Amino acid sequence: MKKTIVISPKDLVGVALVSLKKGEEAEGVTLSEDIEKGHKFALRDIKKDEHIIKYGEVIGRATADIKAGEHIHSHNMSTNLSGTLEYSYNKKDIPALGSYKNRKVSVYQRKNGEVGIRNELWVIPTVGCVNAQAKVIVSEFNKKHGELEGIDGVFTYTHPYGCSQIGEDHIRTRTILQRMVKHPNCGGVLVLGLGCENNRMDVFKETLGEYDEDRTEFLVAQDVEDEIDEGVKLLERLYQKAKDDKRVEKDISCLKVGLKCGGSDGLSGITANPLVGRFSDYMAAIGGTTVLTEVPEMFGAEQLLMDRAKDEETFNKIVKLVNGFKEYYQKHDQPVYENPSPGNKAGGITTLEDKSLGCTQKSGSGEVCDVLFDGDALSAHGLNLLNGPGNDMVAVTNLASAGCHIVLFTTGRGTPFGGFVPTIKISTNSDLAKRKSNWIDFDAGGIALGDSFEDKLEQLVDLIVETANGKQTVNERYNSRDIAIFKSGVTL
Repeated sequence: MKKTIVISPKDLVGVALVSLKKGEEAEGVTLSEDIEKGHKFALRDIKKDEHIIKYGEVIGRATADIKAGEHIHSHNMSTNLSGTLEYSYNKKDIPALGSYKNRKVSVYQRKNGEVGIRNELWVIPTVGCVNAQAKVIVSEFNKKHGELEGIDGVFTYTHPYGCSQIGEDHIRTRTILQRMVKHPNCGGVLVLGLGCENNRMDVFKETLGEYDEDRTEFLVAQDVEDEIDEGVKLLERLYQKAKDDKRVEKDISCLKVGLKCGGSDGLSGITANPLVGRFSDYMAAIGGTTVLTEVPEMFGAEQLLMDRAKDEETFNKIVKLVNGFKEYYQKHDQPVYENPSPGNKAGGITTLEDKSLGCTQKSGSGEVCDVLFDGDALSAHGLNLLNGPGNDMVAVTNLASAGCHIVLFTTGRGTPFGGFVPTIKISTNSDLAKRKSNWIDFDAGGIALGDSFEDKLEQLVDLIVETANGKQTVNERYNSRDIAIFKSGVTL
């Protein structure tokens, strides 16, 4: 069994795939201290201020002299990151992605030509003041019907916003909710307002754009005597229309798949993330669509993404994406490099560069075809980048709102979280998959112990097909479904 790995021949560090003891031989050096799984050790003597290399790239600098076999972590290593940078367009040749089989999935064909992988009914509050009413409407509807036929469930997605917001925050809240209203995983939606909020129903409808009027109902609570009774009636109307929808067969390339990691560890960039990267390449090769977000977790690896931009216009969008998020940090007098999280560090990730080079493994090796900012919807096939923070709930909400049907979520520490689309949790290590089977859908940990990426990719595609066809993810089975909307301004 492999106990360690050196990811690139250029690397100055090895990574422990299992916990190692002081005195053990590893990659030609004798360990001078215990090394926990996922953590790094020096392959040779490293001088203070020397660059430390992992993934074949710089992940920081030594803050003290380090001897071969010593543990390398936050006690003797620091980031090199600072503020905004100037970048140059230097497109690299991208190797051919290879030939892949285009699998079939069974999906719902919507009136506007889009497809969905679920046929659910949603209640979406325009303002947090009616969250409780939205929950009661769903509860009363379910009590009335018992077991529902023809749909995959009735859900509400509550949030604390929609009032006392101004400027970008107000527009962002409205836009996210409008994207949800038109999401193809939803067979019918009730938009529930209060009546006096900033996020007014009349303006919401006027700015909604084209939508399926036959599958969308609006209710303002202050305008009726009993909003619960009226809401249940409107859900009933939607249910009668949605319950006869049938699945049709399409190529898997019709899917739009979000890529996200959370609670990462030292194996994230070795197992689950590169596996998801191979899936992204698979989708690009067959004409499908994937989306990578978490802009702060591109810092330190952004040049690698820029070098894969399909053209100079896309390159300039990536520069705007990265420097724009750094400027957001600076605007709030926060350091750009205040990352990784405590859980990341416990798992072996030391600097943001270390985290980012592992995180961006999810992007695969294909070209970046487009970059999306707030309010943009997916339009280009292949790998897209999406503006947004690293926060799990916000990032998954952004991915789904941009049009993703499903999100692949890699994790080394584990989380029960799920978004408003199916969220497939992929563990970076097998211990987590065994211990938290009520959180994890897929175990990528065997890759560290010798399982082939090819076999794991085939298994992952099988799971994605099954999920698209209706198999519930763990987050769906446990009804872990949440949204979070990014906020950057003041509250009135």
